[in-house]
Amino acid sequence: MVLSGPSGVGKSTIARALQERLNAQFSVSMTTRPKSPQEEHGVHYHFVDEARFHRALEEDALLEHARVFDHWYGTPRKPIEEAVDAGALMVLEIDIEGGIQVRERYPKAFQIFILPPANEVLIKRLRGRGREGEEAIQRRFKEHEKEIARAKACGVYDEFVVNDEVEKTIDTVVRLIETRRGS
Repeated sequence: MVLSGPSGVGKSTIARALQERLNAQFSVSMTTRPKSPQEEHGVHYHFVDEARFHRALEEDALLEHARVFDHWYGTPRKPIEEAVDAGALMVLEIDIEGGIQVRERYPKAFQIFILPPANEVLIKRLRGRGREGEEAIQRRFKEHEKEIARAKACGVYDEFVVNDEVEKTIDTVVRLIETRRGS
């Protein structure tokens, strides 16, 4: 199950709720970006240097990958395949490029794109994370409209859900997943 959306839209909050409510497993992506003080290696991301990331690409060890805001991100393939083979619900929190790659490899993967309720809310959420300076926040904010337009145009997302109230949004996403799984 793929969860995508602009930075600050609430994807991580929704993914954590899916772990609790649906016993979902969360995919831990690999990235070349620096670890923030709030993050833990192996929990939030696998923080690696570019050489290690490119070795993973060469070994075809990544399910998907993309360069986003000057850093590489990718999803290790093996844990995903093992979880899916065991019948587990695996949540991948990835960008649109990753969503496109997953759709190519797994046409039946369920993909949801999370939308912000309004521009003001998104910018407030980006600032509230406390992970980046104002320049980076503005760069991410400026990209969100292009990202949303691309998500709608690319045709890989099965559902678009507005995150206006987090608990309501989580309920909606849970219901969509349960319906898709036939629960």
